[in-house]
Amino acid sequence: MSMWWSLHLRREAASVPLARRFLLGTMETAGVDPDISYDLSVALSEACANAVEHGGDLREAGSTGGPGPACAGDERSRHACGQYRVTAYLDGEKCRIEVADSGPGFPAPCASRGAAPRPAGSSPDPVPYAVPQAGDPAHGRTAVHPPATAESGRGLCLIEELADHVHFGNRPGRGAVVSFDKVLKWREGALLMVS
Repeated sequence: MSMWWSLHLRREAASVPLARRFLLGTMETAGVDPDISYDLSVALSEACANAVEHGGDLREAGSTGGPGPACAGDERSRHACGQYRVTAYLDGEKCRIEVADSGPGFPAPCASRGAAPRPAGSSPDPVPYAVPQAGDPAHGRTAVHPPATAESGRGLCLIEELADHVHFGNRPGRGAVVSFDKVLKWREGALLMVS
């Protein structure tokens, strides 16, 4: 047995704990080990916070009251800038989570791991905010670690530490996608446990 769900959330701070509680409730009901559930919920919180912070023009989300020019195109695309999507797939072996927004996407990779990240939208043609690792290029995406004195920027690194596989990328057109998965452990008698 497997299941999936998808939430379309407004880019507001209150949506982050809502997504986290929804995931935790699903995991509890399915019978996932609490430690695994906690790791995934923290990673999801970081991905959602990133979408809220960088996923588009906040004026489009209604937080400042006025319309903003950040989203070009028809009325539907302007509305999408005020929201983001969370999708979770649970099956007998793993949980895969994807958080997609309609913002400018991840900026071009930094020249080296120690370089400070450029602000979102600073690249005219954004590509994944990552540096290839040695080894498998398909799996080789690594978040750039911020300087020790930075006040923010550790969320993507935290996701990498908590999940088994992580991918940071851009959707065709506009928007960032953070996807990650983790092998599941189950409580005794769990509903979705592999037989």
